[in-house]
Amino acid sequence: MKVKRTDKINSEIKKIVYDIIRTQINVPTITEMFSITDVDCAPDLKSAKVYVSIYSTSEEKKMATFNGIKGASSEIRRVLSTKMHTRCVPELRFYLDTALEYGNKIDKILSGFKYYTKEDDNDA
Repeated sequence: MKVKRTDKINSEIKKIVYDIIRTQINVPTITEMFSITDVDCAPDLKSAKVYVSIYSTSEEKKMATFNGIKGASSEIRRVLSTKMHTRCVPELRFYLDTALEYGNKIDKILSGFKYYTKEDDNDA
């Protein structure tokens, strides 16, 4: 199976951006635990969508952390350019990944259903 060049770059950007935010960017509003769930880089390497999942019970803190990360995107890109060995470093666009909340919502809905089996019919 062939691995595309952009897949390798996406994986590398994902690791490096997480490390940059965690260790090198000092933004006081980034207080919550987060992860970079996916990176989707354009084939021409001009832009990249970076999906961030933030784990917080407070919606206010969650949005403050996301806005802190989003606000530091130019600084993250600058540091990324020193760590990546490519001719062009993509412009980073951050998006909030809500897949975890969506999955939890579906689980909650499904847990409300009662499933019947043949044994339940025999007991009646």
